[in-house]
Amino acid sequence: MKLTTDFTLSKFLNTEKWAAYYELTKPGITFSVLVAMMVGFVLGSGSSVDYILLLHATIGTCMIAAGTAAHNQFLEWRLDSQMKRTQKRPLPSSKISPAASIIFSLSLIFGGLFYLIFVVNLIAGLVSLATTLLYLCAYTPLKRVSAINVFVGAIPGALPPVGGWAAAAGHLGSVGMWLLFAIVFFWQIPHVMAIAWVCKDDYQQAGFHMLPANDPKGTKATILILVCLLALIPVCWGLFSIGMSSWLYLAGALLSSVIFLGYGVIFAYRRSKESARKLMFASFGYLPAVWVFVILDQLLL
Repeated sequence: MKLTTDFTLSKFLNTEKWAAYYELTKPGITFSVLVAMMVGFVLGSGSSVDYILLLHATIGTCMIAAGTAAHNQFLEWRLDSQMKRTQKRPLPSSKISPAASIIFSLSLIFGGLFYLIFVVNLIAGLVSLATTLLYLCAYTPLKRVSAINVFVGAIPGALPPVGGWAAAAGHLGSVGMWLLFAIVFFWQIPHVMAIAWVCKDDYQQAGFHMLPANDPKGTKATILILVCLLALIPVCWGLFSIGMSSWLYLAGALLSSVIFLGYGVIFAYRRSKESARKLMFASFGYLPAVWVFVILDQLLL
């Protein structure tokens, strides 16, 4: 009995296994989802933020976002094993079994969904459910079929601030909320396309239909990237124009958008992996910068 207890305890305290499950949730992406949700919650709260409700929304969103990321890795683990940048993920490296990943991911998804519905509100739960279904049932399979996956994937990617707004306000009928959606939507397309250019050899080897495979000269990519980057300027201005933010946010968001656009122009001119990598890193900084200016604007003015 003692040997059995010690063995079970040692398995439970296996830090490598816990680290693998943590990695399965794609913590960087999950964190970015939580930040976007919080921004939507703060703006959707108006003059008074309910911090207890925000905590509940954060818990539920964290669970369902982490579960969605984990289930995505289950769906693509065989393809991940064919790409250098993903071969060491928990499933391809056999740190976690596919069966265990299904139980883990679905438990988080349904746990987070029910938590949001019963503790926050139905609308917030439904927005998170729509995000998960679009990501797993539309975007993920489309990556192996058509480059249109970039646009489809941008929809669930842009829904976290909508979920935050719904959690705070209990409805989806606000122009400001949809402007937040548009900011993330138009940011995500150049972001994903820059990554696709940097990793295009890996994607092609695994059979993903990303735009570089069908656009060797980069003409389509250039047009789409520049259109989205230009669209960010009026969309960011929109929050100011409807009175939801002041000059502090406007100055910071517009400056960030112009800098981001500059890297897009560099890519359009060179169309190389190096310029795509610079655009990718610019995209990593753009959205956090905009969110910082949104929050600072709310706190200081």
